[in-house]
Amino acid sequence: MAKLKTVYICSKCGYESSKWNGKCPSCGEWNTFEEDVVEVQTAKSSLSRGGTSSMKTVNLSSKIVTLSGIDTEEEVRYSTGINELNRVLGGGLVKGSLVLLGGEPGIGKSTLLLQICKYLGENYTILYISGEESVRQIKIRAQRLGVDTENLSLLSTNDARAAADTISVHKPDIAIIDSIQTMSLSEINSSSGSITQVRECTSLFMRTAKSEEIPIFIVGHVNKDGAIAGPKVMEHIVDTVLYFEGERHLSYRLLRAVKNRFGSTNEIGVFEMCDDGLEEVENPSLMLLSGRPTGISGTCVACIMEGSRPILAEVQALVTKSTFSAPKRTATGFDYNRLAIIIAVLEKRQKMFFGTLDVYLNIVGGFRLDEPAGDLPVALAAYSGYYDIPISEKLIAFGEIGLGGEVRNTSNISQRILEAERLGFTECIIPKQALRNIDPTRHNMHIYGVSSLSQAFAVLKKAGQSSQV
Repeated sequence: MAKLKTVYICSKCGYESSKWNGKCPSCGEWNTFEEDVVEVQTAKSSLSRGGTSSMKTVNLSSKIVTLSGIDTEEEVRYSTGINELNRVLGGGLVKGSLVLLGGEPGIGKSTLLLQICKYLGENYTILYISGEESVRQIKIRAQRLGVDTENLSLLSTNDARAAADTISVHKPDIAIIDSIQTMSLSEINSSSGSITQVRECTSLFMRTAKSEEIPIFIVGHVNKDGAIAGPKVMEHIVDTVLYFEGERHLSYRLLRAVKNRFGSTNEIGVFEMCDDGLEEVENPSLMLLSGRPTGISGTCVACIMEGSRPILAEVQALVTKSTFSAPKRTATGFDYNRLAIIIAVLEKRQKMFFGTLDVYLNIVGGFRLDEPAGDLPVALAAYSGYYDIPISEKLIAFGEIGLGGEVRNTSNISQRILEAERLGFTECIIPKQALRNIDPTRHNMHIYGVSSLSQAFAVLKKAGQSSQV
């Protein structure tokens, strides 16, 4: 007979303990243990009287196949009809895959999935299972988004077992579960959204997707830390984990893959939330640079490589006199510790004193400048704000800064230059080592190779004088 047992499970790594701990002994995270009630099955001994095992031997030799015997000639991906989503998925939705889509409430997860039903419904059957809305509510939202396909079927239930069985019997081409936190298994004695329920429901849908070769989308909510609510092991079960990011007061949304077994995790998709749903942003650089001020100090354009796509973003640095005993350092979209290092290099190598100055750094548009190539534009923006010298609006820069004040080489120089040239930039500051990999005569812009911050600042003065002339 089953017994009920109270356990404490770490929401980060899934470690189970019989008592609550402030710090997880497995992953070292603090305050991650959550109370849960599980069933303990009392099984008879698996050994017979003679001491030999009474368990049956399962032979799966007939199901073993060789690598060369697996047929991959047929199409194994579905095009979603949204190029930005296809890019993040690695070319389309793979048959039999389990895709977890996470994001804050109201960010647009359900809207995106309902919009792809409009295109997929032209050639494939779709089963949309919702545990949060009634079928009438989904119908109202579909009418607002212009989704009227006949191949879209709706089901409202919170029973994960019934949902999985319905998928196996109905056999749609694509299934959508919205959301995993509302699903529950009756045989588990805990509430919906608990760690055990989320983990077991995800495992159930994973087995359904693999056995029936039906791709399944699962919507997952996030907690206050920005991570998907539920155990971390849930992200290990699924094939692809997508995060929908964006500020609530901004209309732009970023779709990012943090795990993808069938493609790259470096690609991102850019969307804009409009009255009639999400729209693709095919040229994010033009969107991020729109409305950029001219003749203002403290701004410089950087180039972010998101997978194979170069994206231009504006770096803003405000350097002003501090009214506090300890000056403030604030970074939005940039690593705070990296900003502190760049300021220290400017003080030591360029004799710029920031001890009585506040420094506020911002990457416009909600993007994050995580790669080392963003060091040089950040330093140029800080230099421009320090001396109140405007940087030419047609100048772009990228390069890594070392502790000695040197400018080091970065990757994908050619792609960055081509994107800048396409958007009308006429001057570019790059590491001197990168000149060996490009031909400056093939580009319709002035390319300056610098090996130190001193040379980069000299180029700024030269470019400023030529623009005034």
